[in-house]
Amino acid sequence: MSFRKNLIAGLATVLIGAGAALVIGAAVQPAAAQAADAPKGDAAAAPAAPVPPPPIADSTKEVVDNPYGPDALWKNGDFVARGTLIILVIMSLGTWYVMLTKFFEQFKLGGQAGEAKKTFWSAGSVSAGIDTLKEGSPFRYIAEQGLGATSKHEGSLTDHLDLNTWVSLAVQRAIDNVQSRLQDGLAFLATVGSTAPFVGLFGTVWGIYHALTAIGIAGQASIDKVAGPVGEALIMTAFGLFVAVPAVLGYNFLVRRNKVAMESVRAFGGDLHLVLLGQTSGKR
Repeated sequence: MSFRKNLIAGLATVLIGAGAALVIGAAVQPAAAQAADAPKGDAAAAPAAPVPPPPIADSTKEVVDNPYGPDALWKNGDFVARGTLIILVIMSLGTWYVMLTKFFEQFKLGGQAGEAKKTFWSAGSVSAGIDTLKEGSPFRYIAEQGLGATSKHEGSLTDHLDLNTWVSLAVQRAIDNVQSRLQDGLAFLATVGSTAPFVGLFGTVWGIYHALTAIGIAGQASIDKVAGPVGEALIMTAFGLFVAVPAVLGYNFLVRRNKVAMESVRAFGGDLHLVLLGQTSGKR
């Protein structure tokens, strides 16, 4: 009987302990679930933090005035620096004016040469051919001079010269005048091309002089004392080269085109000479 009592008491103790464990576990699990779900629920309920927009690039850049540029050279320079700069500007403007006008004149001469080739030689006489050429055309000028020489050969001192020589001199003189007009302005380009670097070098020497003067006054070669004068000197050198290089290139270019243009003028003069001699001998 004692054995049964002990067995029943042990089973009761085990059952009571198991039940207590189940009750405690059931109470702990909801709390743990709530603790585990609480952050997720808060995170889902809380609105998403707004993403800040990317920073907008500042389109306005800070402009720093250059105290040693061309503007400062004009504002702070003395009368020598300003005078040198004005001379270089005048040289540059004159160079471009001459180059553009001479190029247009050569282009126009080429068109007049084609016109003379088409209309003049198809006319019945030299005087009729002259009427087909426009006023101011160098080919009309040569033809008029040659025709005038044939009419002025008789009854004067020119009788001591034969007609061939007299007409040849008149035509050649007209050709030389046309060539001289084509070369107008080329001497200016040659002068600018040879002297502009030295004008800029003069400005360079003047700027170096001011730099040395600033060093002597300050007693030390600090960058703030020599930067302005040295920058002025370098700007003058650059301006001199900027003016000289286009002048030299333009001179060589125009001289070459003048040679090509004069070939057509000389060919026209030679043919005109022969026609005038044949026309005059036919009258006689």
